[in-house]
Amino acid sequence: MIQHLIVLPIVLPLVVGVFLLRSRHGASRYKRVIGVGATTALLVVAISLVAKASSGEVSYYALGDWQPPFGIIMVLDRLSALMVLITSVLALGCVVFACAGDDEQGSNFHGLFQLQLMGINGAFLTGDLFNLFVFFEVLLLASYALLMHGGGKARIQAGLHYVVLNLAGSSLFLIAVGVLYGATGTLNMTDMAVRLTELDPERAGLVSAGALLLLVVFGLKGAILPLYFWLPRAYAAAPAPVAALFAIMTKVGIYAILRVYHLVFGEHAGELAALEQPWVWWLSLATLVASAIGVLAARDLRLLVSYLILVSVGTLLAGIGMRTPQATSALLFYLIHTTLVTGGLFLLAELIGLQRGKASTRLVKGRPLQNAGLLALLFFVGAIAVIGLPPLSGAIGKVLLLKSASPAQQLWLWPILLGASLCALVALSRAGSTLFWRSHEGEPNRTPLTRRQLFGVLWLLGASPILMVLAGPVSDYTQATAEQLSSPAPHIRAILPEAAAGGDA
Repeated sequence: MIQHLIVLPIVLPLVVGVFLLRSRHGASRYKRVIGVGATTALLVVAISLVAKASSGEVSYYALGDWQPPFGIIMVLDRLSALMVLITSVLALGCVVFACAGDDEQGSNFHGLFQLQLMGINGAFLTGDLFNLFVFFEVLLLASYALLMHGGGKARIQAGLHYVVLNLAGSSLFLIAVGVLYGATGTLNMTDMAVRLTELDPERAGLVSAGALLLLVVFGLKGAILPLYFWLPRAYAAAPAPVAALFAIMTKVGIYAILRVYHLVFGEHAGELAALEQPWVWWLSLATLVASAIGVLAARDLRLLVSYLILVSVGTLLAGIGMRTPQATSALLFYLIHTTLVTGGLFLLAELIGLQRGKASTRLVKGRPLQNAGLLALLFFVGAIAVIGLPPLSGAIGKVLLLKSASPAQQLWLWPILLGASLCALVALSRAGSTLFWRSHEGEPNRTPLTRRQLFGVLWLLGASPILMVLAGPVSDYTQATAEQLSSPAPHIRAILPEAAAGGDA
């Protein structure tokens, strides 16, 4: 069983998802028990994978026992294990929250939810570029249906834009994969890293073109300026548990940039080394500026949280653009924090909207909230966490990131990142005063909070104080992950031992 552990995050949601889709007419309680049970089991598997990867050993699972570089492999290292764990924690909070009634707004929610997890986990674990494309398509197909779960004009309109843009991105992805295969003769990322050390200089331009095409695709998935315009409306229109799960979707793009450009286009790649760095660095700063303006302009709580996700994207990209182990460690710590907290804020926005009646999440006067004290406290904690104010984990992540910048980079990063944080502080203060101090028109809307809804919100927002308490061990893990990611040698030794032996000779 141990040798199959690596592939379980893909197989488990696949089997459960197909089973739930075939049992679409079953009782809601029956589907909920299976959905929550499968997601809990996925969390247990993810914790086991982190424990296995924490030794520093890189391991792989060859499907059909076809050995690399020819077969399909799933690779486990510290980074992939961490990303699967974040996904599992986020998914559990989302699926429990959905069981309060959101899953009944349309059909097949739980089956599609599991297929979404299968695609996300596959993207984190795959060892070759073509299967990264395949898993991107799986997670996108499931997300198309989940985005429009429950119907409505706003969701259909946002879903159409989302589908068209991602289809264009998928076409570019396939072209980029074809270009890289034609130039290097392989799609296994570790094998490609080895072959770039012996690349014919005449093919360097072709490889560079394919790599930059991939950067466009990953930039679309990660929502980098100017490719982020689809995200705010799509996330704001999605059902709350779906929008919360989508908090990990931009991180798939971030992960892909980290994985491909550190493993394949690292220092060993000669003139192709770090070819993404100048693009990512400047676009990260531009993304921070534009998303900070969007935060100030948002007049709906869901839209505000969507722009806060874009602020986090710009922050994470800045860490990638610095391209040092210290910056990578800082961005990984911040990635854990921002994924879970923004997911919790989407769920919290839904609870606030339900109790405000017709005003919903629009930042206008509405009915007083039935559970104003509890919701205000949760909003306060979530706001402090997402802004990055002490003592919660957001402050730790941002301080680590700011400290990792070189003196030349500090001249740009410090004022822009701190300015974006100030914009978030102003916007969330304004939103809080509107929602909890000036919301006194009419009688309270009698919409009680359920235990499932509260569990989902507390589960995700509670991650910030937990990260604060465990900052030492978590930062040690992210530092070790960054050091492992900075060199392809451990992957080459584990996956292609003959190539590693030839290199040593």
